[in-house]
Amino acid sequence: MRISDISRLAWEQVKRRKVVTGLCMAGISIGCAAIIVALSIGDSAQSYTEREINRNFKMDEITVTPNSGIPSQGGGGGASASDAKLDPGRLTAQKLEIVQSLRHVTAAAPFQELGYIQMTTIDNKITDVQLIGTDLRLLTKYDKKFKQGGPSDLIGMAVLNYGATVGLIDVETRQRLFEQLNSDPYNNKIMEQYNSLSMLPSDMYKQQVQLQSYDPASQSGQSLVSSPIQIVGILDTGGNPDMAMYDKKMYVSLETGERLVEQLKLMNGTVGQKGVYNSAIVKVDNTDNIVQVEKLIQKLTLNTSTNLYQKEAMASTFSMFKKAALGIGIFILIIASISIIVAMTMSTHQRRRQIGIMKVLGANMGQIRNMFITEAALLGMLGGLLGIGFSYLIVFGINKLIGSTGGMGMGEPLVITIPLMTLPIGIAFAVMTGVLSGIYPAISASRTNALTAIKRD
Repeated sequence: MRISDISRLAWEQVKRRKVVTGLCMAGISIGCAAIIVALSIGDSAQSYTEREINRNFKMDEITVTPNSGIPSQGGGGGASASDAKLDPGRLTAQKLEIVQSLRHVTAAAPFQELGYIQMTTIDNKITDVQLIGTDLRLLTKYDKKFKQGGPSDLIGMAVLNYGATVGLIDVETRQRLFEQLNSDPYNNKIMEQYNSLSMLPSDMYKQQVQLQSYDPASQSGQSLVSSPIQIVGILDTGGNPDMAMYDKKMYVSLETGERLVEQLKLMNGTVGQKGVYNSAIVKVDNTDNIVQVEKLIQKLTLNTSTNLYQKEAMASTFSMFKKAALGIGIFILIIASISIIVAMTMSTHQRRRQIGIMKVLGANMGQIRNMFITEAALLGMLGGLLGIGFSYLIVFGINKLIGSTGGMGMGEPLVITIPLMTLPIGIAFAVMTGVLSGIYPAISASRTNALTAIKRD
């Protein structure tokens, strides 16, 4: 018998026994769909979590700081640029130029942390912001989108993140609420009023503000006030708007930062030293290249830190989830294989006369065995194809359910997709289940005595 003959006979038996075929296909299709859906949910949830973590924790960024453990070769405590060159552990503009030239680096900019300072508007509203000196033109390289305006090279210009526009309260109202809360800290009405004002956004675009800080040299606690600063850009939320009130930043150019340092007498590490920074952020094209770039930066005697541990912890969690889901799908296929074994064994018993005639006509044990295994493989393949259809219906229903419940509550919605690579995996498991389930009935059928089978029927 040729392979085509064996396949044709197996296919005729599959078509003829419709009830048995349908029951076997149903069991296999459920197991196949379970495997495909489980793998799809795992991959989609992992990709979604990676995007959300990368947006909130910036896993493709490296924070670079000076290496304070390297002693200065200058031997003095001066703060001049010449001393900075003699200190191998300092973060300088020259080192940032080297980092920028490294492979896989898309951006390298100083983010000079100048401290937390009180910002006052022209209508006497105040809030506390973190002042950061950087190259405003590179903000968009760090996934920061402008909601209004854009960067400017002019001195005296600033960009606010969305959080810095939230919760600006005039001095009198703020003082009154603080006094009321101090006298009655458990008054829910006052707390709700304060929380609502803290989350209320203000239109700060093209507004003028001033920064003020306490004069460290003044014994009377006198404040220092900066020259007016023009707000030329407002950044988008970039996350959950309800959490914006806890992240208030003002970005200024390095030149503007130097002027503010002089006006407000800011003292924060390397602040005030031209060409020397206390922090920088390096953007890498892919998280897979983070470790490689980080090692090269460390060779410049600089400290580095990343959020890659978030990805590693997440990968471990999803790996366990995928294994558990795969185990459930395999268990369902094992249950389905039992039905195939029972169905094929019954088929062997019912087809003894056919097997006997085939042996009399010259079919050997191997050919009969191959026919039954081919029949079982066809059942597995048909069940796998049906399982693919079921998996798309299940995923469609899951996406509808997620959409009706409002997604994950923040960021972009979670959408489950079926990767193409999971389809052959599901089909392979289904066919393998069919073949393994058909081995025992095939061996049993091949051992049927031809003369006894013919006489008995």
